[in-house]
Amino acid sequence: AGAAVGLMDGDIYGPSLPTLLGLKGQTPSVVDTDSGRKIRPFFVHGIHAISIGTLVEPEKPLIWRGPMAHAALKQLLLDNTVWPELDYLIVDVPPGTGDVPLTLCQIVQVTGAIIVATPQQVAIDDASRAVRMFQQLGAPIVGVIENMSCFVSPDGREHDIFGKGGAKAMAERMSLPFLGELPMFPELRINSDLGQPIANFESGERLRESLERIVGRLAGEVSKANAQGGISLEVS
Repeated sequence: AGAAVGLMDGDIYGPSLPTLLGLKGQTPSVVDTDSGRKIRPFFVHGIHAISIGTLVEPEKPLIWRGPMAHAALKQLLLDNTVWPELDYLIVDVPPGTGDVPLTLCQIVQVTGAIIVATPQQVAIDDASRAVRMFQQLGAPIVGVIENMSCFVSPDGREHDIFGKGGAKAMAERMSLPFLGELPMFPELRINSDLGQPIANFESGERLRESLERIVGRLAGEVSKANAQGGISLEVS
């Protein structure tokens, strides 16, 4: 859509961006700056992206306590990375209410959080806690997405494997914007495993429409949040 987008893999313990973006086996370039040598994010599939998964050996577990994860996130997001000027910087954080989302809200000005949940109640319970965590930290929720809302079989029929509508009901109950549903498409899994995200917009009308609907609504909610100033927390 013409926006300059950055994507950072904030899941320190289980980075998935190398697979999703086809970056396995690649290492980012390093550039000299006035403050020392820093990492330049990959430019791939039209976005600028970085993941700790491209800086460590494949399959190596990062057995770190909270302070180490805090330091790694801060270095990757701010201190050791040269980001270009961006319209959006999306940070993918692990689920739950742990160190990484807390650190994120402490070290940067956050426009808002996007809550992604599957429909079943056990997932909604966790997502609700994440909503309350971000609200307690002063971060607005820019929207809720229901992932794996149903499975669409090749004959076009929908199968509610994990139930249906749980995330939308949560959004309504908590007075949050609902950005849309993303069904389980086999093409989405295949393209993700192959590291070809652009193909998701070329793999069928329904998948493309689902993605574009969510992105369009998200962009609108982000514009609203920016107009309201987002949040500003002291950098620690």
